[in-house]
Amino acid sequence: MADAVSFWIAAPHRVDLRRAPLPALAPGHVRVQTIYSGISRGTERLVHSGGVPPNEYSRMRAPFQAGELPGPVKYGYCAVGRIVAGDAARSDERVFVLHPHQDLFDVPGDAALALPAGLPARAAPLAAHLETAINALWDQPPRIGDRIAIVGLGAVGLCLAKLIAAIPGIELFGIDPSPQARARANLPQACPGGCNLVFHTSGSEAGLAQAIDLAGFEATVVELSWYGLREPRVPLGGAFHSQRLTLAASQVGMPAPARRATHTRKTRLELALRLLADPANRLDLGAATRFEDLPDRYSHLLDDPAASPLPLVAYGDSDV
Repeated sequence: MADAVSFWIAAPHRVDLRRAPLPALAPGHVRVQTIYSGISRGTERLVHSGGVPPNEYSRMRAPFQAGELPGPVKYGYCAVGRIVAGDAARSDERVFVLHPHQDLFDVPGDAALALPAGLPARAAPLAAHLETAINALWDQPPRIGDRIAIVGLGAVGLCLAKLIAAIPGIELFGIDPSPQARARANLPQACPGGCNLVFHTSGSEAGLAQAIDLAGFEATVVELSWYGLREPRVPLGGAFHSQRLTLAASQVGMPAPARRATHTRKTRLELALRLLADPANRLDLGAATRFEDLPDRYSHLLDDPAASPLPLVAYGDSDV
């Protein structure tokens, strides 16, 4: 019987690694040996800090989560690995799985999505964030010639920038207080306002106020941040009503209504993986942290403004 080591948030601000035997492989399941996983800084910071409201515990469950919020809980959803058992036809196939940080795990075969040819394993953890950006653009599609601002240049904001920049005639601005984030985006930040569309991903009250301030007449501000237990003030005074602004939510839990007839969550994630096969849609995720070092490094990776937008965790002999 094989053992697996997994990363747990034992309680708010407390983490550890736990070893446990894997049960016998169930019919229709595959066993995946992890190569890399990615730390979703915004969501995992909320879980790590105990910032998820109790009435959202069930909706905030990660696929293949073990334990219950606020902890102990095994959390995460950006794993890439190789199939090592369970389906001889897929042996050694590189796959993406929405699974917590763990070195070896079993999942149903259809939950392990094959990586497209040409997609490096270290780039693939970004798929979960790219599909969030895809969903936001399905919710509020930009139009040729639009002026667009992205407020918050973490992993989702940077993915939005990659996709929007490919649209002809777009005037695109990237805004973030972090100089490292601004450098990664390489976008103009001195936005004059009057935007047709503003995407807010910073998770901060100040960022939301700035997003609303940048919106032009009858523009839409798309809110992708989730605040957990925090209750941000939303500036609905000033010109909000006279400018006839719309504040719209976008959330990745379901495909956008405009695409539910043609896409499921699985096909949306497969689309994100196909897009990542093009180097133009990838981000530089920097050096990885060894899995065995993750408990000591986790708080720093979540909170350091200079950390990668999607910190990588390397398993086994994977390159760091």
